[in-house]
Amino acid sequence: MKTVILIPCYNESKTIGKVVSDFKKFMPHADIYVYDNNSTDGTDEIAKEAGAIVRYEYQQGKGNVVRSMFREIKADCYIMVDGDDTYPAETAPEFEKLVLNGKADMVIGDRLSSTYFEENDRLFHNTGNRVVRKSINLFFKSDLNDIMTGMRGFSYNFVKSFSISSKEFEIETEMSVFALMNNFKIKEIPVEYKDRIEGSESKLNTYSDGIKVLRMIFSLVRDQKPLLFFTTMAIILLIIAGIHFFPILFKYFSTGYVLKIPTLIIISTVVIVATLIFLTGTILHVLKKQHADNLERHLILLNELNNDE
Repeated sequence: MKTVILIPCYNESKTIGKVVSDFKKFMPHADIYVYDNNSTDGTDEIAKEAGAIVRYEYQQGKGNVVRSMFREIKADCYIMVDGDDTYPAETAPEFEKLVLNGKADMVIGDRLSSTYFEENDRLFHNTGNRVVRKSINLFFKSDLNDIMTGMRGFSYNFVKSFSISSKEFEIETEMSVFALMNNFKIKEIPVEYKDRIEGSESKLNTYSDGIKVLRMIFSLVRDQKPLLFFTTMAIILLIIAGIHFFPILFKYFSTGYVLKIPTLIIISTVVIVATLIFLTGTILHVLKKQHADNLERHLILLNELNNDE
């Protein structure tokens, strides 16, 4: 059974050596891959000296790095962690055990139930984590504690089934939703988060990355819950049409005259559009169901191939 440690990196020269050394200590049997994402501070050389296998991804963005890692590497257990030394390597064996024993397809390193809010003094980051968590749990009927953690474990089936669309830091949200929507087994392990060391700078931009994550949530709800999304839009349009239609209807009952005919024409158009939107959501819902069936067959095929090997 092969386990790999995957570390996406961009300018983490101050911490990458320690991260690699820590994982070599607690996971001596695992291959450690550092994927350098156009670093300019010698991160790749430090990682090599520490004993990591270094590869390169030249398209900027964490999502692009994760896509390359998942495509290129084959293993039974994948443990992904940031290169900023904010996550404890000593919890990795527990991640590995859950994945290799078949108890989890994705293991989440839960910072928010542990030390994150004490260690992280960036107010808007804390607020953003809460907003994203509540939004995902609301729309996808889950109870996950940490949606955006940078430490996770994955099974082979998860990695080879995950079609990544994110390019940057919204990748964590996409992973969580993919696991929820496709009934992958999820386990959460509280991990002690510690803030970056002095001189190590976060690559996150609170506002721009926050907007990207919210846009990702909007897209995921549209793509993964099309019937809910388009039905909601149709209902909103029907409510607007009703607000303008009923005064005209009541006026007709009281006077016998149809007033505001141009408004009625617009109302009729809005009702037609709402009906088309609802039908679109119904069709996409059926297609989504077919996609889920195809993914299930794909997973069965993966299991058969693994058993043959």
